[in-house]
Amino acid sequence: MLREHQFVVHRQDRWGWWDRWLTARQAGASADDDGHALAAQFRGLCHDLAVAQDREYSPELVATLQTRVLAAHQAIYGAAGRPAFAWRRFLTHDLPQRVRDEHRLVGAAALLLLGSLLLVAALVVLMPATADLFLDARERAQIEAMYDPADAVQRGRDAADDWLMYGFYIASNVRIDFQCFAGGILFGAGSVFFLLVNGCVIGAAAGHVTAVGFGTPFWSFVAGHSAFELVGAVLSGAAGLMLGRGLLAPGVWPRSHALALEARRAVPLLIGAALLTALAAIVEAFWSPLRGVSPSIKYTVGIGLWLLTVLYFVRAGRDAA
Repeated sequence: MLREHQFVVHRQDRWGWWDRWLTARQAGASADDDGHALAAQFRGLCHDLAVAQDREYSPELVATLQTRVLAAHQAIYGAAGRPAFAWRRFLTHDLPQRVRDEHRLVGAAALLLLGSLLLVAALVVLMPATADLFLDARERAQIEAMYDPADAVQRGRDAADDWLMYGFYIASNVRIDFQCFAGGILFGAGSVFFLLVNGCVIGAAAGHVTAVGFGTPFWSFVAGHSAFELVGAVLSGAAGLMLGRGLLAPGVWPRSHALALEARRAVPLLIGAALLTALAAIVEAFWSPLRGVSPSIKYTVGIGLWLLTVLYFVRAGRDAA
């Protein structure tokens, strides 16, 4: 067919470019990976296939173009990078960038959790009786026993105890993180509720032990792991609020599709929360209970970890291409 022959002659240079590019990629040699040029070439190749199918050109030509399009698509989108490189990029760029992209919801989650924590802690220190609103008598007694310096002298922990507590802390933190995230399915209300409740309970516990005179054992214990634990909960809550956003403001999408899109976008925050939770459990199990370390050193380490955590999410990955 004359029209098909003219079509092939006119497009031959483009197809030859793809053949050379694919050959270079398969051989592991350097290929032209300029993003804009590659996108334009790929759109053109897909257009050629559509034209050939629409004009009912020969099956051989259509099959050749389909093979070339599939190979190009696989080379561009389907090739998996090295796992170590992918994780390095996630930690140095993708995670902090996604947190910055969602800074409004992250800020809202931080305000709900940390704001309620600090407010209730201050309230209980000033008016100790208000601890009854958040903690029953048994819970208050347990907290006092944990941080009473006189009792702490009598208690000893070995390596087995440390690992046991590590598992306990992981389970406890994961439960809180899951509540803050999964609650988002209730149009975000569940995430708001669990962020507030956990903030109030933690704040009441902190205020109560401070009010009864056990502030130094408590604050020196929590200083080291508090940044990882609380920021992990904040990220989980922000991920839950993203689910709520998809349900409350789906835009042009059906709610189910908007929810799926938001859940996919929330994955980096959940991975970040999981990593922070694991770090918090390690510090809480193996560093926080050390008796030979003075409170001032533990406070210094805790402040340093807070500064590093905040700096990481504010600055990391800003210069990445």
